[in-house]
Amino acid sequence: MEKRDQQQIVMSGIRPTGFLHLGNYFGALRNFVRMQDEFPCYFMVADLHALTTHPDTKELKTNIHRVLAEHIACGLDPDRVALYCQSHVFETSELYLYLNMLAYKGELEKTTTFKDKAKLQPDNINAGLLTYPVLQAADIILHRATLVPVGKDQEQHLEMARTYVNRFNHRYGDVFPEPVAFNYGQQLVKVPSLDGAGKMSKSENQNATLYLSDSDKLIVDKVKKAKTDSGPTEPNSPKPDYIENIFLLMKLVSGEDVIKKFEDDYNNCTIRYGDLKKQLGEDMVKFIAPIREKAEAIRNDEKYLKAVMEKGADKARASAQATMDLVRTAMGLNYY
Repeated sequence: MEKRDQQQIVMSGIRPTGFLHLGNYFGALRNFVRMQDEFPCYFMVADLHALTTHPDTKELKTNIHRVLAEHIACGLDPDRVALYCQSHVFETSELYLYLNMLAYKGELEKTTTFKDKAKLQPDNINAGLLTYPVLQAADIILHRATLVPVGKDQEQHLEMARTYVNRFNHRYGDVFPEPVAFNYGQQLVKVPSLDGAGKMSKSENQNATLYLSDSDKLIVDKVKKAKTDSGPTEPNSPKPDYIENIFLLMKLVSGEDVIKKFEDDYNNCTIRYGDLKKQLGEDMVKFIAPIREKAEAIRNDEKYLKAVMEKGADKARASAQATMDLVRTAMGLNYY
């Protein structure tokens, strides 16, 4: 079966759990905004995925509205991309079912994320948790997407998506292209936490993570508590990791002249970490406050968010229906 000629398509999803933070912006959202000018893009809020670890849905609507609002506040344009909720595209569940027939229990049990999550919730090792990579594959190939902006932690799932693509094509005919990781050939920016231990996180280490919803005061307070020491004693000393992290954060939001001043102060052993953190706090507020304020305004406009979700779902379903027509034909499921 021939695939339609198509421009390369981008697809990515984010779970509506936890709060978006500076790492999400520099590691993903900034690239998404660039991609929307160059490719057809499908950006999904993965509410079905969230049910595998957060079965209580009381806060789901609030979380989905917040994630959508923050994506738009960071520069995604719902008129140019398909910005939609996973559960609004019913074809996802159909393709997920078909792909499950091509996925094997042994390989699913070996995935790193399944093993990690099973340890975290030993009393809730549900089938959705086991088949998470199958649903993720369905999300991607439903739009016959080839470009998937993911970090290293998702590369195993993307490899599995390619496996299911090849199994389906081998068994039923050539319907799906293979998806690949795509980030403009750049290393993804890993934004360090303020305590020097790992990177910023949506749910862990909250006092050392700068969220896009943090108030000005909270941003300043968190930056003030960033780990420092008594300063270098030898000129041009190498920086300890936790000091390097503060400079990395400064490089994201501060002007070149500001960075140079503190680099020179460090190399001359005259640096005052209180001044460094005060400057970083101010520059972080200048960067985050406009995003937070725009996101709050969007979040409070439920009529607008409803229109965004409907528009996104219409675009995503049009793509999904075209794919599922090919899938059913290839599988021989058209009986009349």
